[in-house]
Amino acid sequence: MITESRRRAFLNAMQITTWLPRAELPFAAPSRPELLQIVETVSAPAPVVELRPTPQPSRSTAPEPAAAATAASASPAADAVRSVMPRIAVPEPKKPAAKAREAQVVAAEQKAAVPPPRFALQLLRAGNVLLLVELPTGESFQSRDPAYILLKDLLRAARLPDSPQQVGDGEPIRWPLLHRGSLDQGGEAARDYVQGVVAAELEQMGCACLWLIGSPALRFAGEVEADACYRELTIEGLGVALTMPGLEQLMEQPGSKAQLWRAMRRSMPRWVIGLSGSTSSVHE
Repeated sequence: MITESRRRAFLNAMQITTWLPRAELPFAAPSRPELLQIVETVSAPAPVVELRPTPQPSRSTAPEPAAAATAASASPAADAVRSVMPRIAVPEPKKPAAKAREAQVVAAEQKAAVPPPRFALQLLRAGNVLLLVELPTGESFQSRDPAYILLKDLLRAARLPDSPQQVGDGEPIRWPLLHRGSLDQGGEAARDYVQGVVAAELEQMGCACLWLIGSPALRFAGEVEADACYRELTIEGLGVALTMPGLEQLMEQPGSKAQLWRAMRRSMPRWVIGLSGSTSSVHE
């Protein structure tokens, strides 16, 4: 059974604003009674239209003189000219509704042409810091993973507990949610889903700083690209975040650890009280 915070984020990603469960859900927020009220609508009666019979002309009525004169004035030469002149088809102007439908079809085709993003993120907590970490293998961290060992080194260097705790049910944040169907699973929907999960955790327990580790975390939580690392961001609804490269990139480029350490030292007063003059170092 998923938690209430992840359930709300899942429904928001599917653009579902109002829903009622078939049975009582454990750990769920209470239902709102106003959603169960049935509002009866009173329809106005249809207007009554009186139909009057149309008078039929009598069979003995003779054709009018003007119509007879017009028919007699048509000459064979005029008929020949009309038969020789070509006919030009003029297209009818498109109606606004047809243009709107055509624009919707084009937009849907463009969205279908772009594949949805694919990533896996793990939400962890170490002391008063919340971590959103890209999973290099797509699966949860194991104790002997090199990326997890590097993450523990970063936490020790930042004077934080080096055994981060999983948040919620411990399942990674995966995207796309569904492999089939017509649900919009583009970049904007992924951003709303990731930010919704993080915001729900912050409602339950705040944090002094949010660490965004890896390109998917920066893009879909911080709304910045992968090159915006080693700095602080203020994200609406999420607070202050420190951007970092992925753990695999740190292992492949040892020189980037020094740049990361300088950024961590600048932000360390946010989560450490009473800093001493001594410093730590990140394990190479």
